[in-house]
Amino acid sequence: MINLRTHSEIESLRKSALLVGSTLAEVAKSIKPGVTTAHLDKIAEEYIRDNNAIPVFKGYYGYPASLCISINEVVVHGIPGNREIKEGDIISIDCGTELNGWVGDSAYTFALNGVSEEAQKLMKVTKESLVIGIEQCVLGNRLGDLSYAIQSYCEKHGYGVVRELCGHGVGRKMHEKPEVPNYGKAGNGVKFKEGMIIAIEPMITMGDRAVVFERDGWTCRTKDFSYAAHYEHDVAITKEGPQI
Repeated sequence: MINLRTHSEIESLRKSALLVGSTLAEVAKSIKPGVTTAHLDKIAEEYIRDNNAIPVFKGYYGYPASLCISINEVVVHGIPGNREIKEGDIISIDCGTELNGWVGDSAYTFALNGVSEEAQKLMKVTKESLVIGIEQCVLGNRLGDLSYAIQSYCEKHGYGVVRELCGHGVGRKMHEKPEVPNYGKAGNGVKFKEGMIIAIEPMITMGDRAVVFERDGWTCRTKDFSYAAHYEHDVAITKEGPQI
């Protein structure tokens, strides 16, 4: 069943999503060469708890950290550890919080100095595809319209669209119905209804779309080791249009 939320419930979730945004902004201050991903994770967890919220990723199906930090060829679910950030890296950071029983979930890809023009273009197109997907979140449209819009835009630029992972509904739990793939056919899927809240998260690769999962059971990287980018927003469908 897809949950339809009231205006007040949407506002409650928005507060959690805003905390995710401010957490990412706080972490971004420390993204520089030589810093370990574990240090960034520590900053995030302390910030979230200081704001009376819970880092919802930590312990989720045994996940050991508060952030997913995915560098270069890692698409998503990179586990923070001793890896040091270096110039030329692109770093996708995914963060989730639970505040007063509502979950916010968002991701952003950051670039250090020295990032190639090709990587910058990948980030730009991936971010633009998220915006294009959000624009499809209007009453009367279907989920496939969103999926097709993201896929067609990214593939038009020669990029791969990861199939193995997708966005999702969000609310009291981090993963609710429906699944929100980044590929599909226009006109297919569930029809958008007022009160739906979905997390849209294009995961786009510079090379082939094929991915592999590392032995840790979490880390997902491109099979050909090409760079990947990941952006995510929580979006509510309302009569006034999509609300981030």
